Amino acid sequence: MWKKLDRKTIIYYLIIGILVIITFYLFVITVPYYSGFFTFVGKLLIPFIIATLITYLLHPVIEKLHRLHIHRGISILLIYLIFFGGVGLSIYLGYPVIVQQITEISKNIPEFFSLYEQLILRVYEYTSFLPEGVHDRMDDMIASIESRIDQLLSNLVGGFDGLMDKIIIITVIPVLVFYFLKDFKQILSFLGKFIPSQYRDDAKRLLKELDKGLGGYIRGQLIVSLFVGIASFLLFLIMKIPYGLLLAIILAIVNIIPYFGPIIGAVPVITIAYTAGDSGKVLLVILALFILQIIESNLLSPYIMGKTIRIHPVAIIFALLFGSQLGGILGMILAVPILMIAKVIVQQFIEFRRT
Repeated sequence: MWKKLDRKTIIYYLIIGILVIITFYLFVITVPYYSGFFTFVGKLLIPFIIATLITYLLHPVIEKLHRLHIHRGISILLIYLIFFGGVGLSIYLGYPVIVQQITEISKNIPEFFSLYEQLILRVYEYTSFLPEGVHDRMDDMIASIESRIDQLLSNLVGGFDGLMDKIIIITVIPVLVFYFLKDFKQILSFLGKFIPSQYRDDAKRLLKELDKGLGGYIRGQLIVSLFVGIASFLLFLIMKIPYGLLLAIILAIVNIIPYFGPIIGAVPVITIAYTAGDSGKVLLVILALFILQIIESNLLSPYIMGKTIRIHPVAIIFALLFGSQLGGILGMILAVPILMIAKVIVQQFIEFRRT
């Protein structure tokens, strides 16, 4: 491919690349000046984005039911009721418990860190030969972590309290999903009119490849994370680990992150088990998480996910680290899907250039 590119073409692409980088840089440094506008637009678009994602996840199930000679309207109604009925029941039962557990953790932060400081004192005894400056830095690190966690938990509690103020937005999402599912083909046909006719076949092929890879990855990860959340909650319930529901939700969410997710999720679980004051329970929790991870990574994920990613692990790790720098945990969750989208677009662009 590159042999066909002359000097002018290479210079053209270099200029375009430099302009894109400069534009992105200017966009980032000027965000504070128009952040209010984007915040308003973001809040306005959030219901549509969430409804679009839910529609994207549910539509293949409806198509499968329709192929089984079940009327399309009945298929939509059935899946719609099952999905939102399950979500509504989960929120109704879990919301009060989660808020209570977050509030309790926020109140018990000083007690937790008192135990941590006792642990650090033991570390001091074994590291007394180190310079005093090292110990001072450890004290600063503990204080910094305590402040950040306390702020995070306070924000979480405030976020849950403010959820009721957004009840209108939450109510709009099911309505949007219903109409998106009902008029799915008409919406795609309408959006297709904005694509020039000579590029429509390429656009369809691109969307098909994106759905094949990205769609399978997202649906598979959600199923695996649901299993991890339910299984870990039952384990915590049996082992009587405090804040079991909240910890199970954390494990389910971070499990979406390849490689690093299980480690990130294990930290708060082991920490809570340690603060319970039972070293035997800590070992039991570590063993349970280890077995759960073996089942998930060696049995469940290969069966459900197959080889949907097809990206070298080094590239995935780089994307995860890059995403963590930009957006923390959320950045790591979005890193692999964005990488997959970029990969498919580049592959299709190369195919387009060859034809």
